[in-house]
Amino acid sequence: MHNTDKLKQILHKKNLRYTQQRQEVWDEICSTNEHRDAEDIYNSLRKRQTNVSRATVYRTIDVLVKNNLVRRLDLGDGRSRFENKMGIAHHDHIVCLDCRKIVEFMNEEIEEIQEQVAKEMGFEIVRHVHQLFGHCLDEKCPNK
Repeated sequence: MHNTDKLKQILHKKNLRYTQQRQEVWDEICSTNEHRDAEDIYNSLRKRQTNVSRATVYRTIDVLVKNNLVRRLDLGDGRSRFENKMGIAHHDHIVCLDCRKIVEFMNEEIEEIQEQVAKEMGFEIVRHVHQLFGHCLDEKCPNK
């Protein structure tokens, strides 16, 4: 399903109007693999001369998160970051506590261990968030 169709479907289900501004927010999120906060998304749209209010950006992101099209990441600094989930393979994150660099990774061994632990505890995993925090070894990082 195309991004526009999916957005229209979600908005219709929530009795919300489809607007070009909401489409622009969704397109902006889908345009990059970066993990950006709502202000970054808003500023990027404004830089492109897109006529969209800050409130529309925040409300649209909220609808997208609640309907599993966008993932909200809490990195412990008080700013939620967002990334597109539609058509993106499952992955986890490792975050530098100094420069906030975010690296996506996928490790089958970790996935298998999670499933094993859940089974041993009498659970079936339907979703999970796996985030590792540390200090990167990048020479450009302020920690160096």
